[in-house]
Amino acid sequence: MAANKGDITGGGAESFLALGPDSSVTVRYHPDFGPHNDLILLEAPDDAVLSDLLHGRVTIRGQHDEDAVLCTPSSTYAMKFVSTSNSVFLIPPGKPNLSDPQPNPLVSVLKLAPGNIELVQTAPRLDKLRSLLMQKLYKLDEEDEEDCSSEGLYTWHDLICSIQASNEELREGLRFLSAVEINGFWRMVHPKSVNMILTMVLTNSVLHDWSLDALVEEEVLSVLESDGYNSTIVKHCLETFGTKIENDNSKLWGFDKKRIAVHFAKQVLGSNGGKMRLEIFIEKWMRNVQKGMPFDLNMLEGEVLYETIGAETWIKAFSVADLPLAPDARFPVLFKERAKWAWKDLEPYVRNLRVPGMSSEGLLIKYTRRVQPTADVEPIFSAR
Repeated sequence: MAANKGDITGGGAESFLALGPDSSVTVRYHPDFGPHNDLILLEAPDDAVLSDLLHGRVTIRGQHDEDAVLCTPSSTYAMKFVSTSNSVFLIPPGKPNLSDPQPNPLVSVLKLAPGNIELVQTAPRLDKLRSLLMQKLYKLDEEDEEDCSSEGLYTWHDLICSIQASNEELREGLRFLSAVEINGFWRMVHPKSVNMILTMVLTNSVLHDWSLDALVEEEVLSVLESDGYNSTIVKHCLETFGTKIENDNSKLWGFDKKRIAVHFAKQVLGSNGGKMRLEIFIEKWMRNVQKGMPFDLNMLEGEVLYETIGAETWIKAFSVADLPLAPDARFPVLFKERAKWAWKDLEPYVRNLRVPGMSSEGLLIKYTRRVQPTADVEPIFSAR
């Protein structure tokens, strides 16, 4: 196959596409034949990704010290270069011959491709998101502080440039972390500030005879704004602890009383060093929840662990929301906390793990060792 520096008029790739059975074409080197490192084959895993690629709806994300990922609007894909032992010819479109509109059975090879990039759907890498937003938690009194620097604050553009996740997955991650956009920056709110706003809403619900099942957004915002509270944070409180109710006349929110009760349980534990005797915890928890709110230790699944010390039972804060999101980081944390887990205790801490192409059972097989002497005994899991 010799190079031809002369006329390169010919059918090019079109000739191959139009090639029929028992047909042949002449192949030659393109005058610009070479390594062309800027040209790399990318294999689309399905038609949906292909459509996103063709319509420019994909981005490649990652810092210099990270493996790049390709993101569609809704999914994240790891990028892996796969070598091939076959000769793969890259043939550009041919130049039409105006005197002969029929495809010319002559093609020019621009490059020999050594392989292609394979896309494998992967879980979004969101643990970095938590660490970024934890740098500067929002506090209710920060407007009064002299430090108005934006250091440690991140806009949406900053986040999509830093986090390896699709836009949809990133928004879901922000919702999971209860983040809110304040003055153009995405922030997590300090727990004490969340507690203060929630307490004010509950207090005013008693003073103004508001129903927690149908809080009128406009009225709640008006009352708390008059007390000097940021309306954005007040609305965030409604979104965090409530569910929007469809109503034609006004925006209504129904508070989730279970969610509120769990919040106060975490507050009680946090104010007592994160660990206390169970009977003392129950007593303090009951004093914090409003009358009529649910009260059940089963509500704290995935938020606390219990341990027996002598004849006493102790309760300890251990929230799934504080654990790494990636399985290879979460399981070591779990087994550092406990060397052995009963399934009823472990299940709440692995329930929300999502890895494309791997079931929950597959994750347990990969990261844990299961011991179950008999079928009627609850299985015990330890580190693999």
